[in-house]
Amino acid sequence: MFSRQLAQLPAPVFASTRHFALTTFLVTTAVSIIGCGGARAADGDANEVLMKKLAKMEQRIEILEAELKQKQTASAEKQTSSSGKNGKPAMVQGSPKDANAAALPDQPKDAPDKPAPKSKPLDVATPPPDKPILGLAPSPVAGLSIGAYGEIKFGAMQNPAANGQWQNGFDAARFVLLPTYAITDNIIFNAEIEFEHAGSGFDADDKLHGTAEIEQLWIDFKIVDQFNWRAPGIDLIPIGYINQHHEPTQFYSVNRPELYNGLIPSTWMAGASSVYGTIADGLTYQFQASSSIEDFGGDFGLRTDANTVPPFPIGYAPGISGLDALALSKPAKGDFRQLSDTVAYAGRLDFTPPVLPGFAGSISGYFSPDVTPRGAYADTGALLGRNGVAMFDAEFRYRVPDTGLELRGEYV
Repeated sequence: MFSRQLAQLPAPVFASTRHFALTTFLVTTAVSIIGCGGARAADGDANEVLMKKLAKMEQRIEILEAELKQKQTASAEKQTSSSGKNGKPAMVQGSPKDANAAALPDQPKDAPDKPAPKSKPLDVATPPPDKPILGLAPSPVAGLSIGAYGEIKFGAMQNPAANGQWQNGFDAARFVLLPTYAITDNIIFNAEIEFEHAGSGFDADDKLHGTAEIEQLWIDFKIVDQFNWRAPGIDLIPIGYINQHHEPTQFYSVNRPELYNGLIPSTWMAGASSVYGTIADGLTYQFQASSSIEDFGGDFGLRTDANTVPPFPIGYAPGISGLDALALSKPAKGDFRQLSDTVAYAGRLDFTPPVLPGFAGSISGYFSPDVTPRGAYADTGALLGRNGVAMFDAEFRYRVPDTGLELRGEYV
């Protein structure tokens, strides 16, 4: 009876039988055999035969497991080869459970154990990174940037011509355009175009008596950190702090400090060329040659075609005086109408010591060997000789760290 039961066992099929099905089959067979053996426990010979059969069955199970593992390995290698040819990622081999899962056919898309694909998010433009206040939009031309600032004043002003009376008023003080163009990484064009007091006009109904002028116009040639050249153009005279940084946000008063309304004729610019660079960490320099200031304060139209002061006895206002200091002495910037051949020189050292955070300062100087214009004469008509001017400036700024306190001092 036992031998007939063994003879009726079906032969295993490897190609389509899963590992768990084979395991169930083997366990069921083993339990059946053990049950049969328990029924004949009294028969010693039968038990011995049963033990031999069990040993053979164990060997058979081991053989079946080895063959199944071999087929699984071959199937995984075939999938890896096929994935490599199709450009799709291959399944990573893992435990036999993972391998059996890989051998299963693809589940339908609506299978309950597979999450539904997420809907594609709408295309939303990535917000641009933070930009500086003067960089509201990327430039349509690579290397080109345009800055601007303006200054408008409202309020009351004391009028000396009206016996010191306070009068309400308004002034569109200035509007400034700052175009910059990087021709290359080392060649930079810079300009400053300024409209003051609402601009200039010639019609009576415009009621304008302002100006429109170029305050800066030059090209920088960046050579090395220690030495760079600013080509001839219109440039600021490097003396003092406010003359170099004269935007309204750089001083605490409505108008510029008194030092820069005469003693330093801000904004002081002239035809010039300079070299500049870094000497050490926190220490920079600039040396400039420029058109000299002129001791001529008269209207531009009073200059003769020979580029001299008007002849005696017409007379002319001085450009340098005890009342206005150097306020009217700036040279002409166009049409070869300067009244002097003299070249002036200016130098500047800026320092921001790393050992003292918040502290910055500068020392600067200006020298003109002759400020006397062509044809200059005294009140008596006597011709004037050469007269030079030298200036020295020292200033500091200290913003106390982690506070809103700033200390400033300047000597000219």
